[in-house]
Amino acid sequence: MIPDELQIHDQADGPMSDDRTDATPAPRRLSRADLRRVYEETKTIAVVGASTKPGRPAHDIPAYLQSQGYRIIPVNPRGGEILGAPARRSLDEIDEPVDVVDVFRPADEGPQIARDAARIGAKLIWFQPGTQSGEATRVATDAGLPVVTRLCMGEMHGTLGLGPGPEDHDED
Repeated sequence: MIPDELQIHDQADGPMSDDRTDATPAPRRLSRADLRRVYEETKTIAVVGASTKPGRPAHDIPAYLQSQGYRIIPVNPRGGEILGAPARRSLDEIDEPVDVVDVFRPADEGPQIARDAARIGAKLIWFQPGTQSGEATRVATDAGLPVVTRLCMGEMHGTLGLGPGPEDHDED
């Protein structure tokens, strides 16, 4: 279980996004131990915006995480198959526990993704760099979801020494 004390996370200095208001909760920094615990306790990652195209972060990062033993549930409105798994058209189509919702969609979609992640019972939402917004963070935290922003989930995995990192990962 991901600990409750991980409410808002942001490793970058400054505001969480350009639209941060006084109503946006103040970020706190995650320690390396906090981040390690997230990876250790995560088994299933729903990737919103997963791509079929190698070379795109929305394909390469989930492929890397899958190679490191995480179960990836791709979410893409087109459906089909991504990374050898059936793509769900929305988070609502997932009928099993999700530990992390990893977001690869534009920031303006973040608030709805946060609502959907809370509704399916995800334990944490991770906004990839450039996908976060103050509003999405507010929606997630109001729903009790811990949030990670401005960090790449794959790159941080490598930085923490938990794997080679996506830049050193070759797909089979």
